Amino acid sequence: MAVLNRRTLQAGERVRVLVVDDSVVIRRLVTHALEQDPELEVVGAAANGSIALRLIPQLNPDVLTLDIEMPEMGGLETLRRLSRDHPRLRVIMFSTLTERGAEVTLEALTLGADDYVTKASNEGSLDQSMMRLREELIPKVKQFFLLPTKSSAPSRMQVPQILAAPPRERIPSFALSANQRPKVVVIGVSTGGPSALGAILPHLPAEFPLPVLLVQHMPPLFTRFLADRLHASCPLSVEEASQSDSVTAGKILIAPGDFHLKVAARSGEVRVQLDQSPLQNFCRPAVDALFSSIAEVYGGAVIAAILTGMGHDGLRGVEILKAQGASILAQDEASSVVWGMPGAVVTAGLADSVLPLDQIVPEILRRTDRV
Repeated sequence: MAVLNRRTLQAGERVRVLVVDDSVVIRRLVTHALEQDPELEVVGAAANGSIALRLIPQLNPDVLTLDIEMPEMGGLETLRRLSRDHPRLRVIMFSTLTERGAEVTLEALTLGADDYVTKASNEGSLDQSMMRLREELIPKVKQFFLLPTKSSAPSRMQVPQILAAPPRERIPSFALSANQRPKVVVIGVSTGGPSALGAILPHLPAEFPLPVLLVQHMPPLFTRFLADRLHASCPLSVEEASQSDSVTAGKILIAPGDFHLKVAARSGEVRVQLDQSPLQNFCRPAVDALFSSIAEVYGGAVIAAILTGMGHDGLRGVEILKAQGASILAQDEASSVVWGMPGAVVTAGLADSVLPLDQIVPEILRRTDRV
């Protein structure tokens, strides 16, 4: 997957979108939803990938919304062609909340898709479907761009996720010794995560001495398939976390979709606690939920990594961990698909190291005396 920095749009310039779906109804729905936003422009529509590839040189879109199952040329073959012929084009997949949809979407993300949205079910009114589509799709289209503003003040979208973060009370610094040995690694990631995780987790050796827990913003089914895919390529065991799982070395646990992943210490043993308490930062699972819980159990004996992703989820949890002496790693902007989550941590001055993606695991190993 090509990593691209966000492009700055000039005054009066809009994000140009090409809608690709074999359903006339979906094409119209997506077009109508996107055109409600004055900063977006739907420049065309195509019924399959073959037509879309012919239209791209004429329409010069910035973003494609791409269905997976289409006649003549489906989404995966289209992605292979786009990666070769139009590597700078941003792609957002349309997926279904099914096993087949989850499996194929993960394949699409490894082939070069930047993000995805799930198709609305047939339940509910057209207005409800339109509202959900606007709420989910429009921010995902905009996340790849720095949009012009009407005044000199920065907009929500110019520095997304950072300025949008809720007010936070100052946490008193009671950091423990920076020399304490880490006992756990935690990772938070969102947009661009499956590809990023697939690139780095296989480099953790089978004898890695710490447990690893991670939150990837994904719905149910998707997280299970992500765990299965990573398990096939990693020396460590990778599993979707289950209630009361033991948190032990040699295992990577992924938060299941729609559940917060937390930990609790009982009788000298740390175990997984899953719950469906309210969303945090519009997310469940949330990075903040995991990181805050980890701080309660492990204090500052933690290595926390914030990787590519839209939003500011993880910022509050990093603050809490940092105050207790944890090591905080953040992916750099150049290697991030979207520099929202790590950018928020870096801007807040909380990162001990800001690193390209391929240096995250070497730094974790260094901090655990493995290199």
